[in-house]
Amino acid sequence: MRGYHFSQYIPTALPKGGFDELLKLFMQLLQYTAGDAMEALAWLNELDKQYNLTTDDYGMGDFIQDLKDKGYLSDDPGSGQFRITAKSEQTIRQSALEEIFGKLRKSGRGNHNSNLSGLGEEKNADRREYQYGDSLDQIDMTTSIHNAQVNHGIGNFMLTERDLEVEERDYKTLTSTVLMIDISHSMILYGEDRITPAKKVAMALAELIQTRYPKDTLDIVVFGNDAWPISIKDLPYLQVGPYHTNTLAGLELATDLLRRRKTHNKQIFMITDGKPTCLKENGRYYKNSVGLDRKVVNKTLNMAAQCKRLNIPITTFMIARDPYLQQFVRQFTETNGGKAFYSSLQGLGEYIFEDYIRNRRKTVR
Repeated sequence: MRGYHFSQYIPTALPKGGFDELLKLFMQLLQYTAGDAMEALAWLNELDKQYNLTTDDYGMGDFIQDLKDKGYLSDDPGSGQFRITAKSEQTIRQSALEEIFGKLRKSGRGNHNSNLSGLGEEKNADRREYQYGDSLDQIDMTTSIHNAQVNHGIGNFMLTERDLEVEERDYKTLTSTVLMIDISHSMILYGEDRITPAKKVAMALAELIQTRYPKDTLDIVVFGNDAWPISIKDLPYLQVGPYHTNTLAGLELATDLLRRRKTHNKQIFMITDGKPTCLKENGRYYKNSVGLDRKVVNKTLNMAAQCKRLNIPITTFMIARDPYLQQFVRQFTETNGGKAFYSSLQGLGEYIFEDYIRNRRKTVR
């Protein structure tokens, strides 16, 4: 007899022994230590003391040696310490992708669906009569033969042009994305680590695009007092600095990067927890962290409007709950015509994933 067997749920204990289990934990720790291998190993040792992660047969020394032998760690001749390798950087990105988005299958052509139908690349549920110029591979033969049987009968079977039924297909588009990450000091204020979840999402998004949407492009911009681009391999080492928030500089750089892309669909994702508090004018910084400075806000809104004119929507992921900050984000979003999500740190990855995958905007020509 088939059915379900119910039993008492027993929570999974911390991993004990074995390279693979310890590696997962080590990769998690690297995300919190900004890629500092020595600090991550120190934390792992403390966890081992508290929870007995290793066994008599497989100790921490064995694990470290395996990390070196398998190419996850290398010796730094200058300091005599360990540092992570490119293999570790990729493993961290893959781990972030699995944690946030789950296991994703690679797509053969890996582009985004648009809301235009016709002679496209991906089937949808729409059907229509055959028209001159439709390709043969668009014809739904099963349905067409069924139509012929209904229209002409079994005894006098014939297939005419009027019996043919065509599958509509969605065009696919390429998308260029700039992910902006706020690295101002407020990202670690008030005892809350906001930079690690933001960094983890960036690594997962980078891995998603490289594996599932390889034709898309992703640029990553960080912004504090200034803004500058970073490469994907730099993400594990990203840290917050003693900066104010120059959102304008981040948007200007993001827009400049997107202008160089030849794709029709362009977008900006911005992860921030605060208000714009800084500008740079004639080589000098204008800063004001008290309230919402009209000068800073207006220039930032003007840049949002400029992005709208360039058909670059901005999706803001706001990870702060202050009402006056959310009011600014609403005004910013209305000016740009983009979207805003008021997300918790735990839900940040899911929001970005859904917005990226389900983006079916019309191609701008």
